[in-house]
Order: sequence, then C-alpha cells, then structure tokens
Amino acid sequence: MTTKEMLLKTKLAWKDIRDKSAEEKNVLLEAMASGLIREQDEILRANSLDMEKAAGGMSDVMLDRLMLDEKRVAAMAAGIRETVKLPDNTGRILAKVERPNGITIYKKQVPLGLISIIYESRPNVTSDAAALAVKSGNACVLRSGRSAFNSACAITDAMKRGISAAGGNPDIIDLVRDTDHKSADEIMHAEGIVDLLIPRGGVGLIRACVDNATVPCIQTGTGICHVYVDKAADLEKAIRVIINAKTSRPSVCNAEEVCLVHKDVAEAFLPMLRKALTDDRIEAGRVPVELRLCSKAAAIIDGTPASDKDFDTEFLDYILAVKEVDSLEEAVEHIAAHSTGHSDCIMTEDEKAAEYFTASVDSAAVYVNVSTRFTDGGEFGLGCEMGISTQKLHARGPMGLDELSTYKYIITGDGQIR
Repeated sequence: MTTKEMLLKTKLAWKDIRDKSAEEKNVLLEAMASGLIREQDEILRANSLDMEKAAGGMSDVMLDRLMLDEKRVAAMAAGIRETVKLPDNTGRILAKVERPNGITIYKKQVPLGLISIIYESRPNVTSDAAALAVKSGNACVLRSGRSAFNSACAITDAMKRGISAAGGNPDIIDLVRDTDHKSADEIMHAEGIVDLLIPRGGVGLIRACVDNATVPCIQTGTGICHVYVDKAADLEKAIRVIINAKTSRPSVCNAEEVCLVHKDVAEAFLPMLRKALTDDRIEAGRVPVELRLCSKAAAIIDGTPASDKDFDTEFLDYILAVKEVDSLEEAVEHIAAHSTGHSDCIMTEDEKAAEYFTASVDSAAVYVNVSTRFTDGGEFGLGCEMGISTQKLHARGPMGLDELSTYKYIITGDGQIR
C-alpha cells in the first residue's frame, strides 16, 4: 500500500470514529491500552531490534529516548487510560447567538478529520498520538523515523488489534510502513486528505515540514529553554530546580539548555552550580554536565568557553550554556533574542521581578520557581500530548484534546432570506 493509499483509507475510516459517543471512544481506548500490555513481549522484541541498529550511531541520551522496557510499555498503556478519564468536549456548543431576524447561530466544537504526525526516535509518541486522535474523534496516520520504526510498527499493530477486538474499525489509526523521505513528502502535500500535520522531532524535521508542507501544519517545539537566576533568588532552590531541569532527562524538549545568572549573585551561585552539575555528579559516577561559559562566568568557575552558537543550540545532552547578565531586563532581552518560545523560567523571591518576567517573556510556558520539565500534557492535566506548539495560532503549548478540534457554525431558522 502506498502512503497516499493509506492516507485515503484512513480518511475514509474517519466516519467510524467522528460521530462516536464518549463512551464508545473510551471502549476503544481501553482496548488499545490492553493491546499494548497483551503484546508487550512483541513490542519489546521489536524495540531491541531498533536499539541494536542504533547502537554506536546515537548518543546515550538519545538511546534512552528510544529504549522501551516493561515499565515504559506500562506507562504508555497508563497514558491511554488517563485519556479515557478526560472530559470529551467534542460536539459541545461553544457559543449561541440569536439574531433579530429569528435565525439562531451555534458555534459547535468538532473533530479536525485526518491528523498526521511525523516524528523521530520516541516510540511512546505512537501511542500518545493515536490515543488523543481517537479520543477527539479524529483519524490518525503516523510516520515514525527509521530509528524507532520496528517499535512503532509493533505498537501500532497492537493498538489496531485492540480496536478490532472491541468492534471498532482498526483503520482509524495506521502507521506508514515506508521510511523513505518520499513518504514524508506525500503526507506534506496531501491537500484535501490530511487536515493537520504535526511534525514532532528535531529542528531539521520541523523546518522541513514548515517550509515544504502544503497541508495545514503546526510547528512543535525545539526547546532552547532558559532558567534565569535573579538577584533575589533562593540559591538553594535554584540549584534544586536546575538539577531537575537539566539532568532528569536531557534529551527532551523541555530540558533546560541555558542558565542566565544575575551579576549580583554570580560569585555565590556559579560555584554552587558547578559543584551540583559537574563535581558531585563525577563523584557519584554520573555523567557530568559540561558548562559552556561566557567570559564573565569563566572568570568565576572552570568550564568550556562558550561560543555565540551555544546560546542558540538545543543540545539534548549533558551540556548547559551559562551567561552572566547585568539585570532582569537584560535576561528578558536575551531570552527574546535566543529562546524558541517553548519554556522559560525565573528563579526569584521578588514578586515584582516575577510579574515583569511573566509579562515580558513571550513563550508558551513561563515559569516562576518551577522546573521547565513540567511542560508536558500529562503534567498539565491533558492526558498524553500530541506535541508542544511553539506558535501562537490555534494551539500553543502542550496540545491536548481541544487543540485537535476545530469548530463549525450551524445556523437554523424558518425560511429567512437576506
């Protein structure tokens, strides 16, 4: 089956999920989750093939993104079941207007149609995307990158068999079985078939989709996420947050990539930062964080001299760019110039500084004294997520059910003419 044939087949199947009740959709979702658990061994075997092929050609942190074990398969199934618990707003009336001439105008929330997701090395995206599509009444075509292909096939097949066993049409979700670039191009140019394209991966993938797609496309985020340590910060609290933001999972888009430090606390804070991220981790046998330092920071602690490029790089690794700034205003200006609009944080005990930062930083998620790692659909109470949008139209931040919907106007009357 060609990619276009699959797209057409899945679009045709949309009618078999579009008008289902919340209860009917939840039955299918529960069956998808059960399918993952039932076929866990096959999924792990497929993942081991992907891991073997990736070994030696992928960094350790990226291998961690690719790796599945029993705990992660269980978490994927739990993510689908969390989606079951979410309220289903499909079909709700968003607004009602009664006009003087007697017509009534209803604004109704409806599914988008066929959603396609092109993604790279994260197998869990397969189940997250499919679950959100089904819950929101959409059909879904997935396209995995080569590195996660075997895993994605096994996950998709398990969910499709679950849907079929529950009496649903398994064609409402599918995975493109061709990882050649041509298949991605076919999705990008499937006007009239694909209603929304969501690229989820590195900057190259996202830029290729945004630049070349002729179907509607939402730009999801590369994350050059900042933590600014203000002069009024609780420094111990700042260290605790930065350890989490940088090291808990450095390969994900909500991990911290840049630390900005106010000059008034730099002498005290930077040695604490180096101790926590480098020295303590070496002593504990963990991977240390390489600190890439501006000239002012380098005069206080040891590290690697930073280039200008380092403040515009999503490292996805144990690397942190560090810059000393003279003021809160300079920190905000730096973020405006270098942030990708994903997630940025201020550490401060000064309410006015926090208010200025949250008002001035134009990112999808702006934090005060909280790790940027919380930018996630599950953490925001959305269930799993389709991606994190860094644009402003239609969807912004973690994309849940409502972001996978559109609306239509329904007008009723009694023969009125204009």
